[in-house]
This record gives sequence, structure tokens and C-alpha cells, in this order.
Amino acid sequence: MERTVISDVPGFEARGMIFGGEERRVYRAGSGPAVIVMSEVPGITPAVVSFAQRVVDAGHTVFMPLLFGQPMRAPQRGYAMRVILKACISREFRVLAANQSSPIVDWLRALARCAHGECGGRGVGAIGMCFTGNFALAMMLDAPVLAPVLAQPSLPFAFTKAKRGALHASAQEIQAAHEKIENQGARILALRFIQDPMCPGERFARLRAEFGAAVETIEIDEKYAGSGFPKPAHSVLTNHLIDEVGEPTRQALDRTLAFLREQLAPTPRAS
Repeated sequence: MERTVISDVPGFEARGMIFGGEERRVYRAGSGPAVIVMSEVPGITPAVVSFAQRVVDAGHTVFMPLLFGQPMRAPQRGYAMRVILKACISREFRVLAANQSSPIVDWLRALARCAHGECGGRGVGAIGMCFTGNFALAMMLDAPVLAPVLAQPSLPFAFTKAKRGALHASAQEIQAAHEKIENQGARILALRFIQDPMCPGERFARLRAEFGAAVETIEIDEKYAGSGFPKPAHSVLTNHLIDEVGEPTRQALDRTLAFLREQLAPTPRAS
């Protein structure tokens, strides 16, 4: 169920979409296979919108749900901290859960199913960043997600050794990912800065141990990060992107777009 609302994100139309009795605003633009773009903290900032537009320009229909924060507001430190604190006490986010995903993932799965119904194709892409990074992995259960991108996945908060290597996903969700890899050709792309304390190396080691050749990891030294946000560097595709040919962050962006194209392109018909 949906209703049209006034858009406050340039280049994107806005809808109020209801799944499971809960309504959220979703911004939509483009054409082609569907990609769910889930913003990082503190929300749908101008940098996130710029990234989403790149996904549109690459030939995809972007669905960008408003999960927290105010659209188009710049990520000042005080504002970002308020959004983080609100998310931490929200029932929709379980910031310390190692072996289960956040409840909001159920709503996101419904969005992915709806987007696939509208756009068709082999499946759906899902890009999570920071707080939402591992949501893309968990969405492979009960949703047609074949191209999950985990950009600096930061949940669970890495307060203990066990949580540093945790994936914020249940055993059922991880098994669903294996089944989609085996039976439908799904693959996983994961990105981080090496020095990022919010997304420790143990988490990527766990991804590689769990999924083997089906996961592609990109880890970048923060000396190649832009200066748009205080360091340690964190946001590979947005705030710390140096959008110049040959820069490692730009290469990561280009690889992300290529990954979506490879995974979501129509399957050639047998001659």
C-alpha cells in the first residue's frame, strides 16, 4: 500500500509505503532493475543522495527508504550523535545483537519484494551503509536480493571480541544467503577502510570464512580518503569518497556499480 507525498529530495519522487502496518517514506528514481539504497547515519544526506543518483545513472531504479534523520540535512557531528542515540534506543534497531538482525529488516524485505514486483528482472540489489550495512545481508532471507553491498557494516557495535567478528544476522539469514549463492548466483560485495574502528577487520575475516569466493571484500587505507568528514575514515562511498579517476575510493565506487550491473543484468537466453 502506498500514497504519494511531496518530495524533499531533488531528483526523486516520494511515496509513503506501508508494510506490516508501518508507513515509511521512500524516495524513488530511475529505471531498470531495482536497488534498495539504505542510508548511513545520520540519514539521507546530500552525499547519500549523490551516491544514489550514481546508481540511477548506472541504469537502476533506486528505492531509498527514510530510516532515520532528516532528508538533505548535512551530517554535523552534534546532529549525527542525536540520530545515533535515538537509533540506539529504538526498538527497530538492535545495535548489540550479534546473531540476529534488527526488526526493521522485515520492513525492508517487504520493500525489496515490492520493488522487484514493480521493476522485474533477475532480482534486487541492496546497499547498506554503516548502521544499515549488514541489513543487505539479512535481506537475502525471504526477499529477492541477489546483489547485497555491505558498506562499512557497523552492527553490532564492536565492544567485545565476539562482536567484532559478528554479522548482525541470524543463522537462518546466513543460511538463506548460502542458498541464494548456491542456487541463484547471488554474490556479496563488502567495503571498508582498514583503520575504521566501527567496522573492524575481524568482521570481514568472518565474511570471507563464511562465504569464501562468493564474497568480494575491498579494504582501503584511510590515507586515500577525502576530507569531507572527520577521521578515522568511515564512509567509503559518500563522505570520504575522492571522486577522481584512479583514486581507491573512486575505484570502490566504480566496482560497486559494476557489481550491481553484473548481478542484476538479465540472464542471456539459451540459443
